[in-house]
Amino acid sequence: GSDGTLWAHYLERGGKGTYDYAVRVVRSDDGGVSWSEPVTPHDDRSPTEHGFVSTIPTTDGMGFVWLDGRRYVDAEGKQATREMTLRFRRLGADGTLGEETLLDGRVCDCCQTSSAMTDAGPVTVYRDRSPDEIRDIYITRSVDGEWSEGAPVHEDGWEIAGCPVNGPAVVASGMDVAVAWFTGAGDIPKVKVAFSHDAGNTFGDPVVIDDGNPAGRVDLLFAEEGAVLVTWLERTGGDAAEVRVRRVAPSGAASASVSLVGSSGARASGFPRVVSAQEGAVMLAWTDLEGGVPQVRVARLVVEGALP
Repeated sequence: GSDGTLWAHYLERGGKGTYDYAVRVVRSDDGGVSWSEPVTPHDDRSPTEHGFVSTIPTTDGMGFVWLDGRRYVDAEGKQATREMTLRFRRLGADGTLGEETLLDGRVCDCCQTSSAMTDAGPVTVYRDRSPDEIRDIYITRSVDGEWSEGAPVHEDGWEIAGCPVNGPAVVASGMDVAVAWFTGAGDIPKVKVAFSHDAGNTFGDPVVIDDGNPAGRVDLLFAEEGAVLVTWLERTGGDAAEVRVRRVAPSGAASASVSLVGSSGARASGFPRVVSAQEGAVMLAWTDLEGGVPQVRVARLVVEGALP
């Protein structure tokens, strides 16, 4: 949190099947020595999915965005409209829950959300789901306390009947926003990046940054001079893949890609994550499937000098 409080969220399974789970949130005021009792940010207790959480630090707590499956069942627990929703709620440092807000009433079922704070307020990006099964990346912005209707970051026009499990990533610095995402529009897989200089209200044309056969699973962070470092999984044959990184400037100029670690394109390889570290380095976390036992590994990487 903005005051040094540590926050953590996790999923807790219910007793009514694979897709019955809830979001649980805990916080620590002493550097992780002790933790609060868990709190559930959603009022809904139906035996449906609640997850794919992203967080937004506030001055006196933390905001949580999640996918909420309450419309998958009716009041009697029977199958209903089967529409995943996107919702937000703030949890104060004192444990007080704010008002629960519906951000979008029909979104992709299991693509992760991503959120960031701009100087104009928080933004959240997610994969939308139109009535015609177009599943492009959308953004919603909180301006003066009101969340906007979701709008496309870019109209890829990806028509797909099921969820690709491949959500976007967003970072913000001041009024600058960058979004990275995967699309399979036209049956051509691509990883794209787009920049905004007005807190996500409008975006420039996207830049394709993959090496021709991406699996997606993107992340990004701001580097120097407004550029971003984008990571993604690139398939290299069979189930093999590599976590790669590329530096992209707001002008669209991009460095050569650099392979960071070997990985797998299998679902179990998860979503690599990257965060800034000291002295121009980054910390990369990924899932290693070597030996058949998934292990989370972390490495400190100095990549600035390798990305002209």
